[in-house]
Amino acid sequence: MFYMEIIVAILLTMAFIKYFWTKKEDQYQTSLLAKHIESSNELKKTLAMGLYLRFRKENEDNPPNYSEIYIKQDPIQFETFAAEIIEKTRGGSTWVTPPTRDFGVDFEHETENGLFLGQVKCYQGDLPFDPIALIHSNMVKRVAVGGYVITTGSFTPAAYEYAKELNVELIDGVKFVESWLGSLSKVEKEMKEILPDLV
Repeated sequence: MFYMEIIVAILLTMAFIKYFWTKKEDQYQTSLLAKHIESSNELKKTLAMGLYLRFRKENEDNPPNYSEIYIKQDPIQFETFAAEIIEKTRGGSTWVTPPTRDFGVDFEHETENGLFLGQVKCYQGDLPFDPIALIHSNMVKRVAVGGYVITTGSFTPAAYEYAKELNVELIDGVKFVESWLGSLSKVEKEMKEILPDLV
C-alpha cells in the first residue's frame, strides 16, 4: 500500500510539472508572436490594408464576391470600431455621432483632460488636409482640447504640414493597427487578472 501511495504521488507530481511546463511554453510562444507582430512593419501595413478592405464602401451595382471567412462591414461601422479602439487604449469614454448632420465629427472622446473630437476615413490613398481643417474647425466651435483624424491609408505632406500646432493627432493605418493590437493585449491582460487560471 505504501508503494502505491508513492507511485500515485510521483505520477501526480509529474502531471503537475507537465501542466506548468506546457502552460509556460504556450505563454512563451504567445509572447514571441506578440513581439514579432509589434516589430513587423510589413505585417502592420498588411493589416491596415485589410482594415480598408473590411470597411470600404462597395459598388452596389457590382459587389465583389468575398470569401465567407472575411469580415465585411461598411465605413459607418468603421467609426464605431475606431472609437472603441481609442476608448480601450486611451481611457475615457467615446460616443459615435449619428451618420448624418455630424458636421465632420464621427465620434467624441471624453477624457479627464477634456473633450477630443475624431474623424474617421476608410481611405485607400493618402488623405489631404481637408478633414484636418474640418475637425479643427469643430474643435474651435466646441472648445475641444484636441482631435484625431484616423485613416486606413496615410496623409499627404500638405496634411502633415497643416496639422502642425493644431493639436490634431494624425493616425495613419499603421499607427491605427498598433493601437488595435495594443487594445487586444490590454483586453488579454484584463482577462488574465480576472481569470488567471483560464487565460
